[in-house]
Amino acid sequence: MSAAITSSPRAQIAFLPHQHRLHLQDGPIDLIVEAFGPPNEIRAAYQTAVQRFVTVLDELCKELLFLRQPATRESSLPRGPVALRMMQAVKPYAKVNFITPMAAVAGAVAEEILFSMTHAANLARAYVNNGGDIALHLSLGERFTTGAIETREGKIASLFATSTLDASMPVRGIATSGWRGRSFSLGIADAVTVLAKTASMADAAATIIANAVDLPGHPQVTRIPARDLTPDSDLGDHLVTRHVGHLSEHEIETALDTGSIVAANLASRGLIHSAALRLAGETRIVTHDTLHYGELLHA
Repeated sequence: MSAAITSSPRAQIAFLPHQHRLHLQDGPIDLIVEAFGPPNEIRAAYQTAVQRFVTVLDELCKELLFLRQPATRESSLPRGPVALRMMQAVKPYAKVNFITPMAAVAGAVAEEILFSMTHAANLARAYVNNGGDIALHLSLGERFTTGAIETREGKIASLFATSTLDASMPVRGIATSGWRGRSFSLGIADAVTVLAKTASMADAAATIIANAVDLPGHPQVTRIPARDLTPDSDLGDHLVTRHVGHLSEHEIETALDTGSIVAANLASRGLIHSAALRLAGETRIVTHDTLHYGELLHA
């Protein structure tokens, strides 16, 4: 499908092969966008997505110093709509956990672009995928199937969980965190994928759960201050995981137990719908139905 697209000098905007999906890239923001519906509605949605997209990075940069600061229950609210989504997503954790609004940036950006699309066009389905953090739109009767994958050295290692979402479910956001991902993690989870009401909520929760999958002080885990890797990281001197060596079955269970308890607590508070936790070939599933961690699944 073709559409009149206006770019900016910095942003890279193009249709992927077959003209169905739109690729939007600006600095660290890298989106895949797809909409389903009548051709004229899809065209309107894509045009609006581009118009909003080219403003997002500059908008965030204006408040970047504030967004890199640890969130507290008393934190003032940022001005921009994306930054506001970020702060609202992390505030439920601010009393107990170290977290900055940047923990929800990918999900919040995906949400904002999807919001612009669905307010400009009547779509059956749509998604905005920001590096694996996904915002979804599902109209009545529509479904969306997603898979959680583990990556190693930038390549897909395995598919460890799948979920089919329909419009009746209270899930419109998916996010993944872990030490192997593109962002830093304080824990040792290979991947934690979360389903939640919004993409920014899923993003923040995945960060918290992935941090909780841990074996503090374990000699097989290599950690480095985040600042040594990225001088302006919002994690500062916090130690982030760079390598996880051999772990015994008991150690894997212990780390997954800790993360699963945290995930179950978040489910009981309505902050997530469900989560899949992956470590060393083992997967734990935590759902909103059971409100306790599920059985250990073997890949």
